[in-house]
Amino acid sequence: MRSVLLPAAAGLDDWRAIARPLLAAGIPPEAVAWTEDGPDRSLFPADARPEGASAPTMPRAFFDLAGQAVLHRDRQRFALLYQLAWRAMREPGLMAISADPLVARLEGMAKAVRRDIHKMHAFVRFRAIRDDDGERFLAWFEPDHHVVAAAAPFFRDRFAAMRWSILTPDRSVEWNGDELLFAPGLPRPADLHEDAAEGLWLRYYAAIFNPARLKVRAMRAEMPRRYWRNLPEAALIDPLIASAAARTDDMVRNAPSLPNARPQRFADAPPTVIAAAGLPTLRHEAASCRRCPLWQPATQTVFGAGPADATLMLVGEQPGDQEDLAGRPFVGPAGQVLDEALAAAGIDRQAVYLTNAVKHFKFAPRGKRRIHQRPDAGEVMACRWWLAHELAAVRPRLVVALGATAIHALLGRALPIGRHRGQVLAAADGTRVLVTAHPSYTLRIPEPEGQARERALLAADLKTAMRELTA
Repeated sequence: MRSVLLPAAAGLDDWRAIARPLLAAGIPPEAVAWTEDGPDRSLFPADARPEGASAPTMPRAFFDLAGQAVLHRDRQRFALLYQLAWRAMREPGLMAISADPLVARLEGMAKAVRRDIHKMHAFVRFRAIRDDDGERFLAWFEPDHHVVAAAAPFFRDRFAAMRWSILTPDRSVEWNGDELLFAPGLPRPADLHEDAAEGLWLRYYAAIFNPARLKVRAMRAEMPRRYWRNLPEAALIDPLIASAAARTDDMVRNAPSLPNARPQRFADAPPTVIAAAGLPTLRHEAASCRRCPLWQPATQTVFGAGPADATLMLVGEQPGDQEDLAGRPFVGPAGQVLDEALAAAGIDRQAVYLTNAVKHFKFAPRGKRRIHQRPDAGEVMACRWWLAHELAAVRPRLVVALGATAIHALLGRALPIGRHRGQVLAAADGTRVLVTAHPSYTLRIPEPEGQARERALLAADLKTAMRELTA
């Protein structure tokens, strides 16, 4: 019988340094006695492997399992791992047989180790102290298994800027800002008292405690009472549980009112106004328009804006996201392009009546964004009623149709913009309509050169409109 002594905190590398030569020498498990806590690492050094013996090879799954199971507090763990290694060399596929008693036992041990590491990550509470080098943080924890070395990198990464130490009965670890230093275990410090930040932590813990979601059994399963003595917030748990029912009733009684899912609610009465009533009346009546379903998701009706006696009217497609929120036409990115073109053409925006063929924003929600959707022919025709009244009320000498939707609404038919751009056409009622592209088209051109060219074309079309007005 060969005897091997390993320290209790031995990891996989320590065990492997001893096991490899034994396996290579063909020493069976029953011929090796593994013990821990011995002063010597081994009575059978690694170089005792017989000359010519090949190093044993193991499947990857063995090392994945052994790396965790070796940290279990079971004093048989070294011997169990050697048995598994011995069999894995001779039984291909053994590691995949979870029903095998030996594999199952070691997987159970590995699971317990993983849970213990998780608990250490969750329940270590540092308290600030001062030493000769200034402030440092100290914590006391009692793990079930030898997990200090495995759990320490988590604290190193999370509290890299702090100097801290975690003391446990088996092993202690210190982070000095450069490296992790391990030392033997220590008793619980007698002077580990509440620090200045503890009151703030307790107030935060009480604030985030939601009594309506309290599940006492699940809470105690996740936070066993044996950890409570090291948790400052543990003193709050029983009072919070005791008051949960009353606080839940209070939350129900004082539930906030829900926001209106539809920001706008108007009477369903159809508009009965005529152009003679004037733009203010038209705008008021349009606010309650239900001629198509677009009013439902939109924030509000975006009616036209500008002087009632404007000689030039510009008609776009529909309000965009920013126009829908602001309630005014052409205040978003396309409006900025239009402003630049108006300025380049020498046209004062304040002297122009601006409106859209469709008065509500049509969009498709995508995450937190509202993506523009082009109105269909039915929606354009439904809103044409309002556009006709705007035309009758303003009586402009020239109307600029910005884009295909405006052309359709004004002329009653679709026309290719490229073929008719810059031309003045006559609508069925005699209204003179100058055709050009919508300013948003400029924004969809990826190349800066193309954008500059389109901006120039839009300005040129507006200059044509000015010439038509002054002719």
